[in-house]
Amino acid sequence: MKKIKSENQILIMLAFFSVSMGLWENFRQLWLQDNNFSVTNISNIISIGTLVSVFGIMFVGKYIKLKSLKAFVTLSLIVKFLNLLILFNLKNTANIFLINFAIIVDILTGYIITTSIYPLITTIIKNNTIYSKRKLTEYLFKDIGVLVGGVLIGKNVLGVFVDYNFCLYISIIFLGLSIIFMMNMTAGKVDEYKEEKKFTIYKYILKNKIQYIYVIYSFVGAIAFSTALGLKMLTFTNYLNFTDSEATNYLLIIGLIADVIGILALRYFTPKNDYITITIKFGIRFIGYLIAFLSNNVVVTLVAITWSILISKGYENICDGYYINSVENKYQLEFTNFRYIIKYLGEAVGIFLCGIMYEIGLRYMFGLSAFFLIFQIGLAYYLIYLRTNCKKEGIKQNESRS
Repeated sequence: MKKIKSENQILIMLAFFSVSMGLWENFRQLWLQDNNFSVTNISNIISIGTLVSVFGIMFVGKYIKLKSLKAFVTLSLIVKFLNLLILFNLKNTANIFLINFAIIVDILTGYIITTSIYPLITTIIKNNTIYSKRKLTEYLFKDIGVLVGGVLIGKNVLGVFVDYNFCLYISIIFLGLSIIFMMNMTAGKVDEYKEEKKFTIYKYILKNKIQYIYVIYSFVGAIAFSTALGLKMLTFTNYLNFTDSEATNYLLIIGLIADVIGILALRYFTPKNDYITITIKFGIRFIGYLIAFLSNNVVVTLVAITWSILISKGYENICDGYYINSVENKYQLEFTNFRYIIKYLGEAVGIFLCGIMYEIGLRYMFGLSAFFLIFQIGLAYYLIYLRTNCKKEGIKQNESRS
């Protein structure tokens, strides 16, 4: 039998890991609620876990060397596996402290593993194709995990009733499979000069006006999105009266359609004017959230949520692509880690605010999100203005030289 290439072994590991993540994360909020956690408790612990993950990613970027990355990811997978086993046995124990601690470890290890996959792949191979394969594998198999949960939840399988804890058990099995592939993967060789490179991304960003405005834009955008949709499953089941299975299947279908819209928008539906593109993506979302806040109507709110998810993966080439691709190659890995840090920090703030607004009323989640969207849209317009001027100045300089 032909030996599987190391990069494909990582992708197979990522596939099993993503199924595990998709299955468990989809029901994690409901699992906590089933264990007598209030919505405020749930939002607080998830936001704390996300905030802790920010420091975890910073630690990895600063202290974990590329030559040690395979061992570190393997260890992180094992820790996550053991931690989920502990969570599985904590159901209905009323041990709030241990559950809180285990959830934080779960979130931390999940984010660290996710952000470490591509740097690990680059020790073996580095090109645009493998990067696309990595993203596609994560998105596709997370959706498969969600699908597995949606199909099984609430049913009897071989005489066993599938509840949230049983879904956690299945998630543990897939995570175990990812560990097996990870342990058998052969790590690539790392050149010594890569290990000696200093972490200079902060100075690089601060010297580049477009990049530090983009970082602020990303942070505000993460807050805006998570303030409205940080507790999706709880919102669908408690406020919109979906069953857990209906909510899972609805979000899965909308997510898959969003993938298709993202592809079609990139190929066929992107206006030549970038300001119009930003207005389509965020302006319509803002109007939907504002109407949902003012009307306090469940149907309008569902439409606003649906549009937000449908457009979430569209127009990334305009909203993010330019700023990411403009970063010099030697800063790409550091910049990627820094983007994750900013994103997760924004998510932590957004989920915390989402929990507060959830207790006040559904409309206030979307009202506060609309408030942050005003700043996000303003920053997006300003970034387009800055990069347009940069292009014009570059053209003028080239003309003067010629």
